[in-house]
Amino acid sequence: MDTENDYRHRKIDSVSGLKGSTITHINIISSAALASIALYYALRTRLPTISVVKLPASWAILILPLLLSMTIFADNGGILFCIFALPAAALALIPRNESGSTLPSAIKSRTSLKSAQAWPLATDTPKLTPLPCVTTYRAHMLLMSTLAILAVDFPVFPRSLAKCETFGVSLMDLGVGSFVFTQGLVSAIPLIKSPGHLKSPILPKILTITRKSFPIILIGLVRVILVKGTEYPEHETEYGTHWNFFITLAMLPLMQTMLHPLMVHFSVTFIGVVIAILHQLALSKFGLQEYVLNASRVNVLSANKEGVVSLTGYLAIHLLGLTTGTLILPPSPSYFRRIQKQLKTGIRKDTDSSDKKLDAPRRTGKAATELCAYAAMWWILMGITRYFHLDGGDGSSRRLINMSHIFWVSAYNTSFILGYMVLDMLFFPTRPPSKSSKSTDDGPIHHPEIPLPLLSAINKNGLPIFLLANVATGVINLTIPTLDTSNFWAMVILCSYSYALCAIAWMYRNKRLLQL
Repeated sequence: MDTENDYRHRKIDSVSGLKGSTITHINIISSAALASIALYYALRTRLPTISVVKLPASWAILILPLLLSMTIFADNGGILFCIFALPAAALALIPRNESGSTLPSAIKSRTSLKSAQAWPLATDTPKLTPLPCVTTYRAHMLLMSTLAILAVDFPVFPRSLAKCETFGVSLMDLGVGSFVFTQGLVSAIPLIKSPGHLKSPILPKILTITRKSFPIILIGLVRVILVKGTEYPEHETEYGTHWNFFITLAMLPLMQTMLHPLMVHFSVTFIGVVIAILHQLALSKFGLQEYVLNASRVNVLSANKEGVVSLTGYLAIHLLGLTTGTLILPPSPSYFRRIQKQLKTGIRKDTDSSDKKLDAPRRTGKAATELCAYAAMWWILMGITRYFHLDGGDGSSRRLINMSHIFWVSAYNTSFILGYMVLDMLFFPTRPPSKSSKSTDDGPIHHPEIPLPLLSAINKNGLPIFLLANVATGVINLTIPTLDTSNFWAMVILCSYSYALCAIAWMYRNKRLLQL
């Protein structure tokens, strides 16, 4: 019989020294998310009499496949994909029910851009039309992370999907990077709505960001106290002795704000890639990699060397996420580039072009084309980085956030956002304005129905749900010997855990629980 200390060491050993899986394997596992969305959309549009919007059905179609993909179907991801994709393809052959909703792009909003100022302020701009694929992507990313942080403690979760010790790729290695990429993506919203924000004085912006980030920093500090106080098993090489995921998330908006003057003159993509290259040079040529991997933990800085050093790499991922946001969130992917050019020259060109206002019809096809090009570019850059050993030759590293890891995270997330966008276009095609409702400022308002109520609810309260998932994971691990739990009972616990999180999100779907 294990003593408490023996069991604690077994827990740490179960997530130590791991080498990971392959990128192909991870992509196959993740494809279950796309297949589940396809089946949900097919049922909504082809068989509207079957109610899939209620919580039990939505959980079974949208959430359960994610859990199955990383547990009992982890080695048979292709089979799981077919289980959901083939019925979706068959249903797609049935003529579409015309009562289904369309994507939010067909008709202009009644709100128009005001022209009182050369560069509008946030209080003087219309709202961006919600993009369903972003809601789906953010919710699925959050769900996969919340499922994995508990599932990894059970034997039913393959060790190949747990975080790698130093080098390698795994499903869980994508977690923090995907959160950071998403953070960058949504941080594009204020820049799109208020371009003049880039030229605003730095100090007031830093003070504002610090105030907004303070709750996240506080959460990070509370987590440190709770983990140390309960002697909860932790892996020190993940972030360091005191650093954690929340501190990283809190620091990145501050670092991005300091780059605003550069963003006026250079593309965000260029800045992100340059930072990735400089970070890799510091790792490979200036001894930073050696320091992270081998230096003793003798002071506060060295005790948290992983968290501190990885910040620059995470900043690059954040900026490449910001690039994606500037492409897909405005009506046209060229919108932000045009604004940047005008900010640089100081000349604003007022035209009546339909894609130059935020309330213009969304050009989803054009955005999908550019997103496809960016996804291909990130995959190619990752391949070049690996082939020519530009990342130091040891492969992707979540611990270092080296260049191949940066491009891999960007390629993965961009590709899956593209996948969700294509599904939206296939199942909820945009409709051109009718002759009786011309696209004018005084025309009818288009109110799109949100296709995925459960995922929208999860997305609305993502941070509270994630915090609750962390607390629940800790409670379960402190009360149940997860390492010795059979696969059957592990799945019962994981299903109950995931359903409970979804039920709470569903209960508060009309209320935002935490305002930052």
